[in-house]
Amino acid sequence: MCMEDFLNKKNKIAVIGVSNNHEKWGYKVYKTLKSSGFDVYAVNPKYTKIDSDRCFPDLRSIPEKLDEVITIVPPKVTENIVRLCKELGIKKVWMQPGSESEDAVRYCKENGIDVMYNACFVVDGLEETI
Repeated sequence: MCMEDFLNKKNKIAVIGVSNNHEKWGYKVYKTLKSSGFDVYAVNPKYTKIDSDRCFPDLRSIPEKLDEVITIVPPKVTENIVRLCKELGIKKVWMQPGSESEDAVRYCKENGIDVMYNACFVVDGLEETI
């Protein structure tokens, strides 16, 4: 699976680890997707809003069926998230640099979850493809 397969505007995407700090990658990834027309949901239990957008405390609280999750959290948190993705039927996980772990990647591969890691579309300039 290539990066472009993860950047399908038909996908409902949750960004886990969104921040209100405009300098943090969680904010940059979320806002790049949102401003590019993606159906994207902010997830972080610390916030109720990101700018004027609703921020959900966890994946279960999102009222839509999600297609994809992007993680911008510590690796140990990602390991828990991928297990929840399997439970919720989420078929794609993109682990942004620093959020991946060997265990999380292996879990995805062993459980039929398409996984992308070691790539950030903001840093790698992929925002031009969306």
